[in-house]
Amino acid sequence: MVLGLKIQYDGTNYSGWQIQNNAISIQQRLELAVSTVIGNKVKAIGAGRTDTGVHARAQVASFNLENPIRIPPNKLSLAINSKLPYDIRIVETKMFDRDFHARFDAIAREYSYSINTKENVFNNRFSTFIKYKLDLDLLWDSAKIFRNTQDFTTFSKLNPDSNNPVCHVMTSRWDIIDSNTFVYSIKSNHFLYGMVRSILGAMIDVARGKRTLPEIEQSLTKKDRSLNSPLISAKGLILEKISYPENFDF
Repeated sequence: MVLGLKIQYDGTNYSGWQIQNNAISIQQRLELAVSTVIGNKVKAIGAGRTDTGVHARAQVASFNLENPIRIPPNKLSLAINSKLPYDIRIVETKMFDRDFHARFDAIAREYSYSINTKENVFNNRFSTFIKYKLDLDLLWDSAKIFRNTQDFTTFSKLNPDSNNPVCHVMTSRWDIIDSNTFVYSIKSNHFLYGMVRSILGAMIDVARGKRTLPEIEQSLTKKDRSLNSPLISAKGLILEKISYPENFDF
């Protein structure tokens, strides 16, 4: 059997999703909690490997189980949450009779990124303050460049484990929340390492007049990381949703 979990977390105090030798990760905390509850050591397979400081509203993880869990499904989330720190919460659990792989069975992933042009202490953990004057028309237009099936090598960090730089980006847009708050949404079949933060860095450069739209388009086609912009801060980035085929219904 396979245990599936939908997870929320504030990534501020963690080194990202993946286990590392000298830092505390979401995966580490989650594996410890689940292993304690079910009485067996298990490994978490995450749908997305979020970076240091990145948050999640609906991360998905799967656990391959050797033995059935005796805790009723409606109490399993409570049991696991009791073993987790306050900034990681299980919001849904599901048991699968057939094979379910949180990462390889996912067909799309969605992220959001919030920016503010006016400082507010209550936004510090989940939004990035942009001190520069932004041309909103250019910001909107820059998002359209990335909405397509393209090679995103230029706008990513090197990752030897990634062998497919082509992503099908279905959504890439900005929404106005109020006069000082703007949210970027992006949906793709998969993402490269650092891709979303890299794209955002380029869009902010365009909106503040440091780069032009044609320059960004040309940089994308050249597949050259030296043509990238500095990555934006991780703290405004939230993994919003993981989509699966209907037969998994998660």
